[in-house]
Amino acid sequence: MTARSLLRRAVPLLAVGALAVTGLTGCQSNVPGTDCPMFPASSHWHAPLKDLPVLANSSSIVATVGSSAGLKADFGSGLWDGGPIGIPYVVVPGTQPKVRVTFDYADESDAGPYPIPANPPIEGGADADGDRHILIVDKGACRLYELYDAHPTATTAWTAGSGAIWDLRSNALRPAGWTSADAAGLPILPGLVRYDEVAAGRVDHAIRMTVPVSRTAYVWPARHQAGSTASTNAPAMGQRFRLKSSVKESDFPASVRPIITALKTYGAINADNGSAWFLSGVPDPRWDNDDLATLRRIPGSSFEAVDASGLVVSAGSGEAKR
Repeated sequence: MTARSLLRRAVPLLAVGALAVTGLTGCQSNVPGTDCPMFPASSHWHAPLKDLPVLANSSSIVATVGSSAGLKADFGSGLWDGGPIGIPYVVVPGTQPKVRVTFDYADESDAGPYPIPANPPIEGGADADGDRHILIVDKGACRLYELYDAHPTATTAWTAGSGAIWDLRSNALRPAGWTSADAAGLPILPGLVRYDEVAAGRVDHAIRMTVPVSRTAYVWPARHQAGSTASTNAPAMGQRFRLKSSVKESDFPASVRPIITALKTYGAINADNGSAWFLSGVPDPRWDNDDLATLRRIPGSSFEAVDASGLVVSAGSGEAKR
């Protein structure tokens, strides 16, 4: 276990962030405002889970997360504690100057440099003391740059806890045992719920989620763990959860039905320690917070932990079998 594993989120996440300054149009499988895919169509992010088997101890894993705890959209419109709600991202041109970043966990971070623009949107806002993620898409190179606990210095340089650079056209995973800007060693952006995709009626990917207690293990496609127990009844990083078919979209506002369908089709993926059943998304002034709040009517017991090992093509690749 790395030192970072011991530090990663002992308190519940109530993540907030600056409004994304990216365009809100584009193909469902592309990063909005770019010609870059949100990882390949063959990626595990876009792999249906409907036929995957349920783990034998699924009910125990769900109980560890919280059987009675309600699903929570950890994103929305407006402000919470002074900052917009969610994890923002920004799209920059290929000409964006890159700057040096110094990392606390340099041995598991990509050195960069990183194309951080002036006044980038930071999770929680410029003065936040939380996770302070910065997500940047270079639309010229179709590369995703992600930072955890990012802070500017007195010069143009930055410091961060950790950082990762991803080729959006590739299924390559991090080296085994490496973190990223997330505890599971996964990219954050492809797991975020965005307003544009929900408004278009289809979320075509798994959704990032957090759990209060995780196991000291990771399962494909995760590459890193930040657990506090060896119990197999606690979810590993990378554990996939599928919403049961008994939950009916028609019981919910139309504006959240694509999220429910995505949780049945692609599931949620445990990516970090935090609050139970918290789903991550991008802040947007057009979210209807009252509609998003209806997701709380879905208890943890409506989920099942599934075995995704049958999707693996190669342990070092995020490509999934179809």
